[in-house]
Amino acid sequence: MKNREPRQKILLAILLLLPSAAAYALHWAIFRNAHDIFFYLLMDVAFLFVQAVLATLVFDQLLNAHERHAIRRKLNVAIGVFFSQVGTPLLRLLSAFDGHAEDVRKHLRIDGAWTEAHFARMQAVLRSHEPAIDAGQGDLVLLKVTLEHQRDFLLLLLENPNLLEHETLTEMLWSVFHLADELAHRPSVTNLPDADRRHLENDIRRAYDWLVREWLRHMQHLKATYPYLFSLAVRTNPFDPDARVEVS
Repeated sequence: MKNREPRQKILLAILLLLPSAAAYALHWAIFRNAHDIFFYLLMDVAFLFVQAVLATLVFDQLLNAHERHAIRRKLNVAIGVFFSQVGTPLLRLLSAFDGHAEDVRKHLRIDGAWTEAHFARMQAVLRSHEPAIDAGQGDLVLLKVTLEHQRDFLLLLLENPNLLEHETLTEMLWSVFHLADELAHRPSVTNLPDADRRHLENDIRRAYDWLVREWLRHMQHLKATYPYLFSLAVRTNPFDPDARVEVS
């Protein structure tokens, strides 16, 4: 079978070259002009390199740009589903553990008047925010149950190759899944030893920090791209105690 393949390729090359040779022979028989034959032959050979440049650089870049755009769209859909099903409710639960949550709540009452500059300033605020996580302030039992119910969904997201190509989203998902794993391995989350409680507080802080920053980026994307989805996200803002889903 392997010996046939080179012969088949040679035969195919001959079959493709024969019509070209016949056309040149006909041209010579009619016009007797070798100059034109070689002139256009050389022009065609020269243009092969131009075609190679167009194919490898221009068209390839266009195809890659289209592919990147398609991946970004799929990525944003997956992020939207995550925050709708897990992220937004989880932020409500996690923010209850933060003794400094009011410092960010007053800045995160997002509305339709926000501009790109507002979002950029808030990213800077979040980078400097130091959460004061206290396991005694929030509801660890409810957090454990909530994450256990969403475990299969989180695993499904972690299997999504488009999400895993995005470094910050991967970090966010792993931090949330790790917190879910830590809580799931404890039969009870009440009356924890001090060292274990501090360990969980670090896990909560990590997941909370990643979630808040990605949530803000997601809100910025919705504001620019999907106004109707942005409207609902504003009315379900986990940082706005006055947010109501009903339109008033």
